[in-house]
Amino acid sequence: MSNEPRGFIDEIAHDIYRINIRVPGLMPGGFSFNQYLVVDERPLLFHTGPRKLFALVRAQIETVLPLAALRYVAFSHVEADECGALPDFLAAAPGARPVCSQIGAMVSVSDLVDVEPIGLVDGQTLDIGRRQLAWQSAPHLPHGWDCGYLFEPSSRTLFCGDLFTQPGLGERALVDDDIFEASEAMRHGMDYYAHSRNAPTLLDKLAQLRPQLLACMHGSAWAGDGATLLRRLDAALARSPGG
Repeated sequence: MSNEPRGFIDEIAHDIYRINIRVPGLMPGGFSFNQYLVVDERPLLFHTGPRKLFALVRAQIETVLPLAALRYVAFSHVEADECGALPDFLAAAPGARPVCSQIGAMVSVSDLVDVEPIGLVDGQTLDIGRRQLAWQSAPHLPHGWDCGYLFEPSSRTLFCGDLFTQPGLGERALVDDDIFEASEAMRHGMDYYAHSRNAPTLLDKLAQLRPQLLACMHGSAWAGDGATLLRRLDAALARSPGG
C-alpha cells in the first residue's frame, strides 16, 4: 500500500458529504482527516483539513460543487487539522466567511485571516438556506478554550470534531457498530482531553440534542443513539479524570 494521502467522498445523509483524507504513513495503521460538506443555498464546509492536504480536499469537494460556491468554512477550534487550510479556502472561495466560536474569532481567527469571521455564541444559529445549524459551545471538550460544535436538527447531525476520534484510515464512511472502544483506546493512548471540570455539563447538553448522526473528524461517521454514546463518554471520563 502506498503511503501517499488519498481522498474520498461519500454522502452520509441527504446533502451532507463526508470527505475522508487517508494518510497511511502518519502512524501505525494510518490515520484519517474528515471534512463535512453541507450542500444548501449557502454551502458550508466543516473542518478544512491541514494546509498540506488542501488540494486533496478541494478535489473531493469539486466532485459535488465548485469550490467557489462555498459560503461558510466552519470549524470546532483553532488547530492545524481543523482550520490549517482556511486561508487557501478563502482565497479559492472569495464569497466565503470563516465560522467559529465567538472566543475563537476574538483570540485567533480575526488575526489569522483577513476575512471577518462569524463568531457564534452558544445556541446561536447559522442560516444556510433550507437548514439552520446551531452552535454548541464546548470549551476544553476535548480541548481548546474556543472549542464548539454545530448541530443540524433536521438530520439530527452533530458535527462533533475530536470527540470519538478513531484510529485507522476510516475506510467506512458511516457505521452503526461500536466506535466507543476504539475512541477510548485512542484517548487513553494520546491523552488529548483537557479533563475540564465542566465536561459533564457540556456532554449532557450535547446528549439532550439527541443526535442520530455523529460526524466525527477522525475515523468513520456514526449513526445511532448519540445521546447514549455521549453519556458513555461522560461516565468514562468520570472514572478516569486524569486520563
